[in-house]
Formats: sequence, structure tokens, C-alpha cells
Amino acid sequence: MRRGIFLAAALLLPFVMCAQSKDFKTAQSLETQYNILNELRVGFVDSIDTQKLINTGIAAMLESLDPYTEYIPAEDDEELELMTTATYGGIGSIIKKVDTVGVIISQPYLGSPAVKFGLEPGDVILKINGEDVTPLTADQCSAKMKGQPGTDVLFTVKKARGGEIKDYTITRERIHIPDISFSGLLNEKYTDGEKIGYIKLDGFTVNGSKDVKNALISLKNEGAEKIVLDLRSNGGGLMDEAIKIVSLFVPKGTLVVSQKGRNTAVNAEYRTMDEPVDTLIPLMVMVNSGSASSSEIVAGAIQDLDRGTIVGTRTFGKGLVQSMRSVGYDGFVKLTIAKYYTPSGRCVQAIDYSNRNSDGSVGTVPDSLKKAFHTKTGRTVYDGGGITPDSTIAAPQYSRIALSLVMNDIVNDYALQYYASNKSIAPAGEFELTDQEYEEFVQYAASRKFDSRSGAQVELERMIKSAKTEDLYEMNKAEFEALNSKLSVSKEEMLRIKKSEIKPLVEEEIVQKFYYTPGSIESIIRNDIQLHKALKVPFELK
Repeated sequence: MRRGIFLAAALLLPFVMCAQSKDFKTAQSLETQYNILNELRVGFVDSIDTQKLINTGIAAMLESLDPYTEYIPAEDDEELELMTTATYGGIGSIIKKVDTVGVIISQPYLGSPAVKFGLEPGDVILKINGEDVTPLTADQCSAKMKGQPGTDVLFTVKKARGGEIKDYTITRERIHIPDISFSGLLNEKYTDGEKIGYIKLDGFTVNGSKDVKNALISLKNEGAEKIVLDLRSNGGGLMDEAIKIVSLFVPKGTLVVSQKGRNTAVNAEYRTMDEPVDTLIPLMVMVNSGSASSSEIVAGAIQDLDRGTIVGTRTFGKGLVQSMRSVGYDGFVKLTIAKYYTPSGRCVQAIDYSNRNSDGSVGTVPDSLKKAFHTKTGRTVYDGGGITPDSTIAAPQYSRIALSLVMNDIVNDYALQYYASNKSIAPAGEFELTDQEYEEFVQYAASRKFDSRSGAQVELERMIKSAKTEDLYEMNKAEFEALNSKLSVSKEEMLRIKKSEIKPLVEEEIVQKFYYTPGSIESIIRNDIQLHKALKVPFELK
């Protein structure tokens, strides 16, 4: 008996020693890090922010695991609340700092205290609670504007319309950024006379599924015969909300998603727990490379269950489950604990973390690495990264000049100027700039600094640089200069050449100033070529 006990102990000893060895090495590493930090604190030539240095080290450590595991310290608790609930305490407005003007109200939210108390796009903030904001950054001003709901904040502003200086005492509220930016029946001129309901969903935060349910019921009451759920550029959010949204369209008890991790304790299956709203209404889900995480759960489930058709371009490929874990002192780590799988068994996570496109979405996956799965009715679908649509429809690509105008805030700034000069405009879905007004934008934009080169000009510049490197430029100099002369056009000319592309962007931004985000989406729908093409695709799977 003693020999058996001795033998068991002998077999166990290597595992104990291994565990002790790992613990010792961990303790040794932590002690080394502490000693290094202490030497920096005492002996480094310049003063250091110890806490900032520690947080930088933690961030680098977590970043080496995957792009999604991160530390959220106590001072960022507002960020955590915004991440999960899309709410914060404040006045509800986007602000920006303009060097020649100051801090301005760029875009108030519909129904926010900013709107209720009279702040408008373009108003210049001069003081907050009596403090001059001239030396402050936009972020510093934003911090002063936020606070506990029910408390007051005093603004001194210069009005965009008229230039009058006025004081506003605004009571902060709990600001909620809704997941749904627009819902309504699409104009029948885009739908061949059919009544098609459209829901644009931008996130998955607490109770967002209730808003989708209410929108769906409202659209059905308005006579909607089909539904488009637009998840394009929806980066995801809470898994529970995704499951509840799927439950609106499938029978109670349907498997939506499962998760599996290294720790089997986190393995689970998630089924719908609520009665559906409609299991028969034709459904289309629109996705693109910006549709990630919870968006992919919804699209993957709808596709695997053959409940609707998926249209657009392949999704991002983020099939990871995150969990918030308390790590003391009111801090949290958002930890990747598992991968999730669609009802057919597909893993949405990209096989190769490093093989990503410029926008971060999953890159090309070789066919040899893909595995076939089957939907409820036997259709073949594949894993390997993201959800591949049933019908692929690419979105038009914006030109360099259009992107430059947006990135340099020229479109937004002109919209603010237009708002200040006009008391009202046509309804959101009908507003258009006249030719004269677009020409005014051309002159305004041309006076601003931005990169107006065409893609062809950029490519030519690269070719010339390469030719010079390889000693080929001088012998072809005349040809290069002739081609450069033909491709070089003024800012004004490029703006006119690209009118059909740029004009809708300006109109959408102007509409947003007058009718807020829902109005902006209504304006965007009018020029959404990808959506218009999608509406020609059969909603019913064959």
C-alpha cells in the first residue's frame, strides 16, 4: 500500500514541480518588471508618469495576444458604459475645434438637451461654466460638457445664425445613442412598387433588440411585405442582443450560436428564448467588410437557417467571444475567452489573424483551407473567415478627391456654413443642391487645403519616382511631362469632373444638419447604389 502511495506521489511530482516552476518564473518576471519600473522612477533622466507607463506595458502585453483583448482602467469607466449601453451623461452633441474659429457645435443629436435648449450646428462655444475654452482641445471641452444627469452646465456661445452672443444653462441628461439610425418604408420608386421595410442597425447595445422589434412591428403595421435589415459597417456589440434579434424571425428554441474555448467551462449553446414576431416575412440582411462580431452572428444564423438572403460583400471575420473580467481597483480586462460558431458549425473567425485587408477585414483564404458546411435545407456554405453573402454586390468605391474632402472636414464645414445661411430646406429624401449651389461649394472647397490629385496622377508620380531610381527618367522625360500635363487639372476642374460623386456627399451632410442622423440616412438611401441593386435580388432563397 505504501509502495502504491509512493508511486502515485512520484508520478505526481513532475506535474507539481512543473506548476511550481511556471509560478516561479511568473513571479520572477513580475519582480523584474517592478525593479525596472523602480529604476526608471528613481533614475531616469526625465520625470515619468508611472501609471501611464504601467498602462502602456499592459496594453502592449494584451495586444500581443489578439487585437481585441484590452485593459479598461477605472478612469475609463465612461468608455465601458458607452461600449455596452451606448449611453453617457451630457448634453448630446458632437463638437470640433477649428483653429481659426474655436470650439463649435458640429452635430447635436436628435432629441438631446443641446437641441432642446437651443444649441445649433455651427454655434461657437466661448465659455463653459464661465471658463474660456479658447486654449482647450475638443476633448477637454467634451469632458467639461459631460457629467451626472440632472446637473446643469452653463454655455456662452456665439450663434452661427446672426452672430449674437448668448448664455444657455443646459441640464445634462442620460444620452443614449440608438442602435437604429433609421427605419421606415423605402420609397416605392426604388422597390418596383413593393412595400419594403428598411431597418439600419449600427450597433448591438443593451436593449437594442427591443428597438428592432418595435421597428419591425411598426413596419408590418404600415404594410411592409418584405424587410431589409442593414448591418453594413456595424462593428458588433453584445451577443445577447444579436440572439434576440434573430429570435424575431425564427421559432422559439432555435439554435443561433455556440461558443467553444480552451476552458470547457465557457462552452455553451445559445437558443432563442422569445416568441418570434414573424417567421415568414421575406428577409434580406445586408453586410460588408465592416460588419463584424454580433453582425456576423445575425447574418450567419439567418443564412444557416435559410431564413433570409444575405447580400453585399464578405463580412469582417471576427468570431471571438469577449468577456469583461474585474481585475481589481474598478478596472476590467476585456478578455477573449472563446470562438463562436454558427448553427451549421462554421467558425466565423479568420483562420489567419495576420492575413487582413487594409480595412482590417479578413483577407484571401485559399480554397484548400476552407471547410464545407450545410444549411438547414442542405445548401453548402464555407468557413475560413467571415460570412460570404448569398449574392455578392460590391459597393462603389469613392475617389481620392472625395475621400480627401471628407477626411479634411471640408464637406462638414461647408454644410455648417450652408446651415447658417438657410433657415430651412426641402424634406430629407428630396433635398438637392442646385447647379449654382454646387458651384458655390466648388469655390469654397477650392479655397481649402486638400489633396485634389486623381488616382492616375498619384500612379504617374510613383512611376516617375521609380523611373528616376532605375535611370530611365531622362530618356523618357518628354513623354512623362506630356502625360503629367494631360493628367494635371485644377481643384475646381476635378471637383466638377467628380460632381456626380461629390454632390450627394455634400447633400447628405447638409441634410444631417437640418434633420439629424435619421434624415441623413434617408438622403443616403436615395444614392445608395448597392442597396438599389440589392432590392433587385430575390428575397426568397431557391
